Amino acid sequence: MSSSIVKDLRLRTVGAIRDTNIYELHAPQLTNRYFILSDPDSRALMAYPEVVGYPCYQALLPATTAGLQFLQDRGLGRAVDILTILRGGLNYPLEEAASRCRDRLRIRDIHFLSCERKIVDHVIQGLEIKYEKIRPSQDRVLMIGDILATGDTFRFCLDHFLNVFRAGGGSLRRLVFFTIGGTRAISLMESYAARFREWFPDFEGIDCFFFEGMFTVYGDKGVSGVNLPNIDFGWKGGVVSPDFRRYVLGKQPCVLLEKCIIYDGGARRYELPLHFDEVLEYWEGLRGRADRIDPVELVAEKLGHGGPLSFEEWKEITCFQELESPDLEGLWRKEMALLAEAVHWDLKAIAERKIASVKSIQMLYEE
Repeated sequence: MSSSIVKDLRLRTVGAIRDTNIYELHAPQLTNRYFILSDPDSRALMAYPEVVGYPCYQALLPATTAGLQFLQDRGLGRAVDILTILRGGLNYPLEEAASRCRDRLRIRDIHFLSCERKIVDHVIQGLEIKYEKIRPSQDRVLMIGDILATGDTFRFCLDHFLNVFRAGGGSLRRLVFFTIGGTRAISLMESYAARFREWFPDFEGIDCFFFEGMFTVYGDKGVSGVNLPNIDFGWKGGVVSPDFRRYVLGKQPCVLLEKCIIYDGGARRYELPLHFDEVLEYWEGLRGRADRIDPVELVAEKLGHGGPLSFEEWKEITCFQELESPDLEGLWRKEMALLAEAVHWDLKAIAERKIASVKSIQMLYEE
């Protein structure tokens, strides 16, 4: 995403459905519609790597349903297609959410792609599609749910789908994308929208929903020295909902210091031993480097800003200048206080408590 879009982004409140707050990410350069969904269940999922298995799917259901209802109330229509990108895409409850809309959305077709990453020493070496089911048809609204970090896997899969779909005479009227994802989603969606308008004369645009925030991807190992570049998510340079910021600040310090917003979506639902290994690898790495980490710098990195900041400066950094949200000033004060308190944090003790907690939960899945 270009720096000009980042500078111009504003978060606006556009509504609420049940317990889900809906915000719009607005900038004059954007041609698509971008939203942030914040719900109690998705907040818990994204703050705690201990949430594993089927609850991952359940946690995204209320917000996904709210997002679809929001679109249906604004003319989405009555029927959609789904493209499921295995593995992580299975965590997104698109079909069930469609059935829960007030005017039930009919699923015409469910397309599948099985895309596997080749990873060596935590570095993605390539991608491979091993299975596909694509049924080309005319004038379709396509829904996709997937994690998007660098966007390489998503781009690889969607390009393959489009090649097959268009070759078979298919056309799209609209794309709806739900993601736990980062800022690169915007530049990717903007580029796809331009192509879609060229290919499909009746194309209406893209609706992109982020859960809890539009995050950024670490470009290096971070202040901790243990983050994974191009894989781990963070707040700095992104736009995080006020609800999620409040939620995290109201919990123990380990919640703010987590490795990233969410670990690999497929692993935490389908490969629990691998997921717990990744969680422990991070926290054990943080414990081992604790005496070399400046806690104030680490907290500033996690919050996405240092301090002290005036209320107006903080709103500009968080893109909250136009936001209608209760007690924003109270949230600003909490973040400033946290930065002041961080100098006294014992990172080793925090890490040891987290490791003990994760291991106690891990044992439940090893019996």
